[in-house]
Amino acid sequence: MPIERSTYKDHVIKYLYDGMRENRYRAGEKILESHLAKELGISRAPIREALADMVSSGLLVYRPQVGNFVASLSSKEIIDSYVARGVLEGFSVAQGINDFTEKDLSRLEDMAHKMEIYAREGKRKALIDIGQLFHEELFSHCTNAQVVLFTKQLSLKLHMLFYKHWSRVYSPDEIRDRHLDIIDTLRKKDAVKVEMLIREHYIETGQKIIEQENQTKQ
Repeated sequence: MPIERSTYKDHVIKYLYDGMRENRYRAGEKILESHLAKELGISRAPIREALADMVSSGLLVYRPQVGNFVASLSSKEIIDSYVARGVLEGFSVAQGINDFTEKDLSRLEDMAHKMEIYAREGKRKALIDIGQLFHEELFSHCTNAQVVLFTKQLSLKLHMLFYKHWSRVYSPDEIRDRHLDIIDTLRKKDAVKVEMLIREHYIETGQKIIEQENQTKQ
């Protein structure tokens, strides 16, 4: 079925992102606009827009006069990204903590239990997708548009790293319980504690991801 013109850019981003997750595009590999245009049957304009967005999100690196390449992240870049996301999301959730309803919290609990199920069943994509929905719900009550924007910009990079390593980082029970802990703190309306908990949530994962990345490179 033809791609709707208005979604060309998003389609290109998803195509490249899925390719990176599945190792069809590897770290350091050059992304050629001409090849993408031919493969997807679209013009180069939306491809350039998509590549620019992916550079902003840290998935690609642009080298002037050379082109766009799949980013190869150092340990420092990985932990910096996780710390930044933890700080931004922690602030976002704390700011909107009083706006969470019991219905919101029940929906989050359902997501946490689905994470456990998907992890047990080895449904990697479903796990990452619902994890993304969970965290987007967490900062959905934040009224600071810039914080929300910067938080979202880190999403693809972190989800891709977790996609690669989750089964060696946390057990299904740990995945569920780490998210239920956040919900319990939200229910208590403890803004200070939830902000620190979310920061720790990301920092711990970032450190574990670095360990896995280093083992992969050995």
